[in-house]
Amino acid sequence: MDVLLNHRTIRKYTDQPIDESLLNEILTAGTRASTTGNMQVYSIVVTRDDEMKEKLAPTHFGQPVFKNAPVSLTFCADFNRFNKWCRLRNAEPGYDNFQSFVAAAIDALLVAQNVCVAAESKGLGICYLGTVTYNADKIIDILNLPKGVVPVATVTLGWPDEDPDQTERLPLEAVVHQERYKDYSEEDINRLYKEKEELDANQQFVAENNKETLAQVFTDVRYTKANNEHFSNVYLDVLKKQGFLK
Repeated sequence: MDVLLNHRTIRKYTDQPIDESLLNEILTAGTRASTTGNMQVYSIVVTRDDEMKEKLAPTHFGQPVFKNAPVSLTFCADFNRFNKWCRLRNAEPGYDNFQSFVAAAIDALLVAQNVCVAAESKGLGICYLGTVTYNADKIIDILNLPKGVVPVATVTLGWPDEDPDQTERLPLEAVVHQERYKDYSEEDINRLYKEKEELDANQQFVAENNKETLAQVFTDVRYTKANNEHFSNVYLDVLKKQGFLK
């Protein structure tokens, strides 16, 4: 509970490497995550090599945290291995569809979260990079991912070289519904987002981006409709190429 409740995103790491045995312990903890039908339809690609970091860095829009981290982990939805096992055992797989991708993506993300908690419990810092789905096509080429394998998340690991404040979270009332979904009134929205909007850091964020509201920073700057539509098409093409959509 202490590890979970004290989570902080760490973007600056020391030069100290992560011992192979420690990394394997953390990855083993990751594999104890829940998995669809115990199929374990995921794979984890470990990146340590500086040359590979240079190749992958642009796919994460050059975020310094990626090259600064001693280890990066790319979590992939992976039916390639399971399909091969099925065929070698005289069983014809039927996993070339969107439902199977979703199952494998969920598997991969559950493992990723286990890895994050395990790493933090050992004193390591982590940073989740949501950029994977934006440039999945390029990551597939660089990591040589075969058909049936699609990257869904990247996490950087390292010994912390900073102690940042925790990022705020919405109150529990905002995200938990009892028995049935209770839709939000205008009054609810104003109340639930009030503390977030009034934080000095977020008000500065609004000013730096020359916007009127925090919401406008998200819609007009960080996650625009045009970008969302473009990268949606890229990812849909990836799912077709990798065999999950017709």
